[in-house]
Amino acid sequence: MTRRKTAPLRPELNRFQRKYPQTEVLELLIADLPGVLRGKRIRRREFAKTFSDGFTLPGGTVLMDTLGDVVDDIPWSSTDGDPDIEARVVPGSLAPVPWASRATGQALFRFFTRDGETFFADPRTVLERAVAPLTKMGLRVVMATELEFYLLDAKTDRPTRKAPRVPGIGRPQPGPQVYNPDDLWEIENFLNELHDTCEAQNIPAGTTTSEFAPGQFEINLEHVDDPVLACDHGVLLKRAIKAVARRHGFVACFMAKPFEEDSGSGMHIHMSLVDRHGKNYFSHGRESLASPPYSARLRYAVGGLAKTMAEGTAIFAPNANSYRRLRPEMFAPVEPNWGANHRNVALRIPVSDEKNLRFEHRTSGADANPYLVTAAIVAGVHFGLKNKCDPGRMVEEGEVITLKRKIPNRWDAAIDKFARGKVLPQYLGEAYCRIYATHRRDESRRFHNVVSDVDFDWYLRAV
Repeated sequence: MTRRKTAPLRPELNRFQRKYPQTEVLELLIADLPGVLRGKRIRRREFAKTFSDGFTLPGGTVLMDTLGDVVDDIPWSSTDGDPDIEARVVPGSLAPVPWASRATGQALFRFFTRDGETFFADPRTVLERAVAPLTKMGLRVVMATELEFYLLDAKTDRPTRKAPRVPGIGRPQPGPQVYNPDDLWEIENFLNELHDTCEAQNIPAGTTTSEFAPGQFEINLEHVDDPVLACDHGVLLKRAIKAVARRHGFVACFMAKPFEEDSGSGMHIHMSLVDRHGKNYFSHGRESLASPPYSARLRYAVGGLAKTMAEGTAIFAPNANSYRRLRPEMFAPVEPNWGANHRNVALRIPVSDEKNLRFEHRTSGADANPYLVTAAIVAGVHFGLKNKCDPGRMVEEGEVITLKRKIPNRWDAAIDKFARGKVLPQYLGEAYCRIYATHRRDESRRFHNVVSDVDFDWYLRAV
């Protein structure tokens, strides 16, 4: 944990109010353990005090389950009285909310203890703790996120994709038509408003593509050299996509696998390391090492990621639906392999020059918490560098892979693997890892106790 730093929050508020003088409401937001944004709204008369003195909220706010309920048998829950702790606005996060009917702003906040320490269960704190060993080595994490999602019809009770239409005749498009620009014209108004929103909120949204299923899209975020900020961008982009989608008659779906036989939605993390001199740590200053077989440093980092992937699967795939995505031939990894320019591996090394040499971590679904995903990734990177981990044989470009299924492909198995892990607790914190395992086990138990329509479809007449 780190001590609270005094930040010039009032000047930031004053600048914002001069630019947006009609603002009456401010939303204060924080990501909880599953990655859901929680918080509260305050009125104009509360702005100044909040930015000067902070406010209080239950520490268990960041430990809610996916349904927004408390989890028994963990600290900071109903069992110990759900105590309040101090909250402070994150500097630089204040931004307008363009989709609101009344002039509204938003800001992220984080938790602190009474002693002024960062709160151990705040996902931002977990990520900062995991990054610290790399920082001590004089290395900065540079990363970007690719986020996939479906646009669904908002007028139906069941998930129904808003499939693109064949231009000119209005018939539903057959097949995925991946990378077809006509699909983007179909949602032009949505995309225009979304990118205007991202610009207003300082979210560096970049390339947009149609993906491997009708109604599925991907928006890339630009690289930044601050992993916490990159994750802020990720959660705020998801929020913006959902909000703007509602205004256009869509529901933005970030489930990992909403449709059985179509591609799931991933959250791919591109990451490199930069040394004190601003040089790419993986390329080792030699252009020849931007191509296979790559530098020892990159191979060690990939080796650490491979060795910790099974342990971290419960973070990369955090709920029951997540595991429906981890299937062969769905561009989703099922084993901790790596390769050059190959989209069927878990750890892909894209084509690049020495300045941009990086890995792409492809295991996580779009439903995962980006702070925790990034924490698990940087932990694997440092572990690999420290222990000179061998990544094993590299999958060659164009190679057909023989799958061996070495990572957990069921939720409970992944939680058990995480709970027995020896590496991630060193980086994320032992207390937090215990809470995470208990938290996910509780939600798994509740999910699997539900009697679904499938039970009746399969067993009503058969047994």
